[in-house]
Amino acid sequence: MDKDRAARPPLLYLVHRIPYPPNKGDKVRSFNILRQLARRHRVFLGTFVDHPDDQRHVEALSQWCEDVHAVPIDPRRARLASLRGLISGEALSLPYYRNAGLAAWVRQTVAQHRIRDAVAFSGPMAQYLDAPGLTRRIVDFCDVDSAKWTQYAADRRWPMSWLYRREGARLLAFERRAAAATEASLFVTAAEAELFRRAAPEVAAKVSAMQNGVDAEYFSPSHRFDSPFPPGGPVLVFTGAMDYWPNVDAVTWFAADILPAIRAQVPGVRFWIVGMNPAPAVQALASDVEGAVVRVTGTVPDVRPYLAHADVVVAPLRIARGIQNKVLEAMAMGRPVVLSAAPAVGLAAEDGRDCAIAADAASFADKVVELLGQPDRGGDMGRSGREAVLRGYSWSAHLAQLERLFALRRADDPPACEPPATVIHTPASAAPR
Repeated sequence: MDKDRAARPPLLYLVHRIPYPPNKGDKVRSFNILRQLARRHRVFLGTFVDHPDDQRHVEALSQWCEDVHAVPIDPRRARLASLRGLISGEALSLPYYRNAGLAAWVRQTVAQHRIRDAVAFSGPMAQYLDAPGLTRRIVDFCDVDSAKWTQYAADRRWPMSWLYRREGARLLAFERRAAAATEASLFVTAAEAELFRRAAPEVAAKVSAMQNGVDAEYFSPSHRFDSPFPPGGPVLVFTGAMDYWPNVDAVTWFAADILPAIRAQVPGVRFWIVGMNPAPAVQALASDVEGAVVRVTGTVPDVRPYLAHADVVVAPLRIARGIQNKVLEAMAMGRPVVLSAAPAVGLAAEDGRDCAIAADAASFADKVVELLGQPDRGGDMGRSGREAVLRGYSWSAHLAQLERLFALRRADDPPACEPPATVIHTPASAAPR
């Protein structure tokens, strides 16, 4: 360790999914938070690895972390383990991410290195913040996940509708306890922060928004890429992790309810779905849909060539919450973007100038057709959208809020002995064996 890093105060960072490489939405945010924290702290990272391919990236984290405790997690077994919540009466998300080894590492590491500061990324990781000695704890909830589960329930039949509504209610109860037990709660947009304040008024004073950002040098139209698309008509592109339900819903809705209307006016149009782990419902789209060609790529080494050569980037998300990295990245690449109302909430961009926001399937199709028919307008929108990103979405500016929150707490730091009485304790009996 170099002398500069050794002089920095230690910090505990807990993340539900390994934050490297930053190749999907939550990992983009968690990685940039890690990078920001590492500038002023010696970071001790506790995280889960939920895909075998990511295990090889654990060693790379040493350039930002003093120590990394990475716990492999099998999503299928974790889903079975989460059913313990039906017996314990808690949200299923909590036993899914509960691990006795990680809990022991947290307590030992906090004690050994006299760690006072901690950041938990995503609500379920707050269950590890009961280590004696921690005095400044921040939870980055990102979104109000409890509201997301409740929203999922509306589109499901019984018994899944009942299970999702239960998860929403039990998770909200946990989120409220976690927010009360820690010093600050962060959300990705002002709208999400306000939603949580209404749901948990007792902690409203400790809730704030910390927006996403984008690496505008990496995602820049100045880079030159060969086109990944074979010759043919104009290309519409959607990017994202394709095993994430809001993304699956987005592309299936687009293919069924929007693409045929576009195809009726632009017969040669093609729709490319670019992203890892396509779910069966996504893979099933890789065929002619009302005569329009749909391609599903799976994992690609670099998403930028697909964005750079897209005629229009689409984000038809109906149940997504918060500003989407995929939208910011496409705008940073100077591409015209058409998005639905959900991911537009809180976006610092002007409809019709920086991007196009659609209220429903019909208007979505109309806006795409309009941009395909007016390439010059699409070019102007792309340039204006990039300027909007440069103005409003700097990672360094947004993430400086974390250090300000820690600085505010240092002035009245309580003695570092036992955790406050309101902290959330991990039941040893519920930990997987």
